[in-house]
Amino acid sequence: MCLLNLGKGREMLAQEEEKRVVVVGGGVGGAFVAYSLQFVADVVLIDQKEYFEVSWAGLRSMVEPSFAERSVINHTDYLSNARIIASSATNITDKEVIVSDGSSVPYDYLVIATGHKESVPRSRTERLSQYQEVFEKIKSANSILIVGGGPTGVELAAEIAVDFPGKNLKLIHRGSRLMEFIGFKASQKALDWLTSKKVEVILQQSISMQSLSDGVYQTSSGETIAADCHFVCTGKPIGSSWLKQTILKNSLDIHGRLMVDEHMRVRGFKNVFAVGDITDVQEMKQGYLAERHAQVTSKNVKLLLMGGKESGMASYKPGSKIAIVSLGRKEGVAQLPFVTLSGRIPGLVKSGDLFVGKTRKQLGLVP
Repeated sequence: MCLLNLGKGREMLAQEEEKRVVVVGGGVGGAFVAYSLQFVADVVLIDQKEYFEVSWAGLRSMVEPSFAERSVINHTDYLSNARIIASSATNITDKEVIVSDGSSVPYDYLVIATGHKESVPRSRTERLSQYQEVFEKIKSANSILIVGGGPTGVELAAEIAVDFPGKNLKLIHRGSRLMEFIGFKASQKALDWLTSKKVEVILQQSISMQSLSDGVYQTSSGETIAADCHFVCTGKPIGSSWLKQTILKNSLDIHGRLMVDEHMRVRGFKNVFAVGDITDVQEMKQGYLAERHAQVTSKNVKLLLMGGKESGMASYKPGSKIAIVSLGRKEGVAQLPFVTLSGRIPGLVKSGDLFVGKTRKQLGLVP
């Protein structure tokens, strides 16, 4: 009897001592942190939606809705030992996170991973239906306008051009060249590829969404463009506006990004970390780099959970300027440190499966 009570006592003590890690945001960075820590801490993931999405696969899902069956994953599928709160965080104190229904979630360690602000459906079923609706819109349209010539606009134009070669497709971009975030050579190769697929690329002009009238769009130069439908692929705002009234308000830079140290800790805090696009790390904002943020953060939180010394914490080294932009299903443009490639070789690296199988495997799922 005494032994049984002692065992129960130890079990209760272990439960009391288990530290809680709260992760806010269920994108790439947040999902990977929660997955990595779920068996070493009491993990709570707070996300406005019930699923994780391989974000860079979304454009393929617009032309092939069934692709989203593998790239849109319920949080419960890969988080078997964590609690999921499908709601938005609204405030942070030094001890807890407040969510939109007014309830609070205490934390010992906090990871902010709210990336960019976007409006998406709450459930996986609704998200899959949304992709089906977009596909039908593309399929039925004769002419399509894409607004924005960053990587999203270029990749969407490529997906449509390959899967629907008969469409009258236009891409308008306010910059002097496509994808200014990468080098001139890669930008030019992407332009040449789109032009070869009969995509009309209009540079140094923009569209005012207020000028929309019965499928006729007015450019900044006063010209009109007729299109059956359009897709806006311009930059999304950083998902940090909710932090401006929290204890982290003084850790935001002038661009709204959280300032972090080399250990991915928010500056000024010992137990708060940040990963992904919301950080001020000086590098291109890409999914695979958010994964690397998550790896360093998970390693450091584990160290602290086990009582390790801060001197043993891992450091993050900003990524080099490597970028792969897919051009349809088989081709792509790759900017590497010493060379820029286009065609089938970069396409083999990314364009086929878009790393969906790899990402699923990293989350313990069947590829």
